[in-house]
Formats: sequence, C-alpha cells, structure tokens
Amino acid sequence: MIPSTVTIKDVAERSGVSSMTVSRVINGSERVRPATRQRVERAIEELGYVPSRLARGLIRQKTGTLALIVPDVANPFFTLVVRGAEDVARRAGYRMLLCDTRADLDLEREVIEEMIAHRVEGMAIAPVSDRSRAHLRRVAAFGVPFVLIDRTIPGVQADAIVGDNVGGARELVEHLLRLGHRRIGFVVESDDVSTARDRRVGYLEALRRAGIEPDERLVVRTSADADGGRAGMQALLALDERPTAVFTVNNLVALGAIEAARSAALDVPDDVALVCFDDIEYASRLYPFLTVMAQPAETLGSLGTELLLQRVEGRAAGDHRLVVLPAQFKVRKSCGAVTA
Repeated sequence: MIPSTVTIKDVAERSGVSSMTVSRVINGSERVRPATRQRVERAIEELGYVPSRLARGLIRQKTGTLALIVPDVANPFFTLVVRGAEDVARRAGYRMLLCDTRADLDLEREVIEEMIAHRVEGMAIAPVSDRSRAHLRRVAAFGVPFVLIDRTIPGVQADAIVGDNVGGARELVEHLLRLGHRRIGFVVESDDVSTARDRRVGYLEALRRAGIEPDERLVVRTSADADGGRAGMQALLALDERPTAVFTVNNLVALGAIEAARSAALDVPDDVALVCFDDIEYASRLYPFLTVMAQPAETLGSLGTELLLQRVEGRAAGDHRLVVLPAQFKVRKSCGAVTA
C-alpha cells in the first residue's frame, strides 16, 4: 500500500480499534491503554501512515502555520525579508505561508481573508498602505496575532519592526549636500505608505538644516518600481533647472532613474548624482555602483517573526513594541564621491 494513500481507517482496521482510538494515539492522549497504543503504533509503522499535520492541529485548535504577507515578492528587499522570516518560523516548528499582494488593496483583502479561513496562528504583514487599516482591523477582530514589518499604519496597534527611514534619508541627502549639490530631486511613492512618508521627512529635514527652502517641483511621486523611477527621472530632467542630484525611495526606482538618465544621454554620476534606499546585491556589482542606505532586510524578517511568535505563544504581554533598526550607509560611484 502506498503510504500517501493510507488513511486513519486503514490503521484502525489493522490494529483492531476504532478510528477515534487511532486519533487519540496520534494526538498523545492519555486515554489509551499501553497495549492498545503499542498495537496502533505498530500498525502506523507497518502501513507507513503519515498523520496530517493540519488535521492534528485542527483537533488541538492549532495549525502550526503562520502567514507572511508582502506587497512585492519580486523586490529583492522583500525577498530577503521572506528568507529571514521563513528561517525563524522553520526553526520554531512552524510553516510559513507566503502571500504577495502586488501592492493591490483588493488582493491584500482577499489573501487576509484566505489566511483567516486557513486558521493561521499569526500573520507578519508589510501592508500596502495606510488604506490597509480596515484589513488589519479585521485580523484583530478574529483574534489573530499580527506584526507589522517595514511599514506602520497610524491608529493600528500592533508590534512593528521598521528601519530608520527618517534618519537614513536625512543622512543620504546630507551626503549630497556635502558634495556641493543644492538642487536635489526626490523620486518617491505616495505619502500613504509610511516608508515613503518618513523618507520625505528626512529629505526635507536635511534641506532645511542646510538653509535650503524645499522646492516641491523637485519631489516626484510615482510607483515604487523601475517604471516609476524612469518616469520620475524623466519629469525631473524636463524641468527648466534640472537637479544635479537625485534621491530615490528604493533601489528599483533607482534602476529606472538610471535608465532614464542614459536615455537622455546623461551620465551617472558625472551629469547627475544618484543615491537611494536599499541595496541590490547584483546591481551593486555593476556600474555605476549605487550609493545606498542598506537596510537589514533579512533581520527585519527574522526579528519580526520572533515578535510574532512571542505573541502567538503567549510569551509577550503588555504594550505593543516598536523596534527600529539602523541602516548602513554605503558610498559608491553613483553619488560622484568615489572615482575608482
């Protein structure tokens, strides 16, 4: 008999007991005589029966399953978040279900409903935007613990782990200012995403500290991907007085911005300097080597999952926690400060 086709009924018939008794043996119940337990265990071994982990979990009101919900799994930043989260979940004996919302609010609502129906024990969520608030309230209403990763939402009470977006953005812009730039463009997504909002705060703080009045024409709001970066850089280059340097909200936007500059026969960094958040491993090996504020993405995933497990397993009590991780500033050729 093929192990995968063996059922609990087959085990019951082989050992001469009821299916309920087999179930009790599988779930470690003490309401089974030692001799009966031995017969059932022997039958399980002989038949090669593999009990369903999900079925056992449902009996115990636990599934041993967590969900990780991200807005773009194709973004190398979130790929690393996933790696860190899965490692921690696996070591703790949990399975991690990965859901990619593609930054779509309707899809985010659907996957959250699916995870609730699947009875996951907890969710780690990088929400699409502030408009995800209603989805998270539904998670809370069902009593499912959740933690926010990379992004926060005003009014949502939950453990959260994020990067230092304000401080990191300020440091990037201050670096460009030290290099002599005064017209610094910023390509960013909308303010209803906390990372974009916080990085804009850092950008503005750096300019004002330097005595520079921000020019709203230098701030272009677009999608947080290569297409958005391309469109954003094109808009900046079309200004009567174009910027001499550009700060992009993430690495994918930076790649699109570089493409737009090259299409306009401009060189990075000779004609326009460039800095960004996050670090793409393979892109960092290519010219012009992006100057970045590299966030510990894998650590965001691993620590975020640990916070979640503490809630799921009742090891965390009291107020919700906010963990802010510092980023690492890496100076490379794209800013113009490195010549070799």
